[in-house]
Amino acid sequence: MHHVYAHRGSSAAYAENTRAAYLQAIADGADGIECDVHLTRDDRIVCHHDQTVDRTSNASGRISSFTLQELRELDFASWKGREIPAAYGGLHDQLLTLGELVDLAATAGRSIGLAIEIKHPSEFGRGLEDAVLEELTALGWEATTSRIGDVTVSFMCFDAGSVRHLGRRVPAEVLCQLVTGENQKKVAGLAERGDELGARVAAVVYGSAREGVPAIEVGIAGLAGPGVAWVRRHEDTVRGWLDAGTGLRVWTVDEEADIRFLARLGVQEMTSNDPKHTRAVLDSLARA
Repeated sequence: MHHVYAHRGSSAAYAENTRAAYLQAIADGADGIECDVHLTRDDRIVCHHDQTVDRTSNASGRISSFTLQELRELDFASWKGREIPAAYGGLHDQLLTLGELVDLAATAGRSIGLAIEIKHPSEFGRGLEDAVLEELTALGWEATTSRIGDVTVSFMCFDAGSVRHLGRRVPAEVLCQLVTGENQKKVAGLAERGDELGARVAAVVYGSAREGVPAIEVGIAGLAGPGVAWVRRHEDTVRGWLDAGTGLRVWTVDEEADIRFLARLGVQEMTSNDPKHTRAVLDSLARA
């Protein structure tokens, strides 16, 4: 059985990491939803991808420089150019805290996964991971099962240090080490343009394979999270992981050719911007 996770919600339909995108993902029948988390200036955990709000809102600045209330006043949805149905909330209801997303996932009325990507580098260091686990525990999270009611929580990061830190309290089977290929040219290019933050983020992402692959192979992370391009370049490695019983959660899987390739390979989980389409392709393969 192949499971489909909605990448930042059904982000092909609505602005990523918003209430609308997540409600649409549930309506689309996604097996799980994926989010990215940061801490605000007042130590609240919010779902947002970038370190800054520049790309996805009508303001600029680092997430960590805003309070939750200040973020609530921003527009995180209009850039997508898609009208939000009234049932999916108003314009200023779209930013979610982690707790609100857990509550929303619980409304699915069925078993559902919640994949939380810890975003690094963070000014809060490992305090980000600790804050996530503290909030989940307050919501009823059980470490041994990694569940809150019908919601099964997993954790992901490109930073192998984060995965090791989480591994002290989180079962390996719900720990996902994200990996992608080296791209030092991109890191250097960002630094040369004076984008220090972008270069630091890129260094974590594009350096993930160095420590991440060993973390997968020694079982610190029970889930491997490579990009689909990395899987195509390292098919033998991925086959070895599958043969060893490692779970695979591959991103970002939207193209039919990629869906078919990964299904044939035996990948168990696919993260997609358009989970309804990905599920339809998988269902057609199952019927064939």
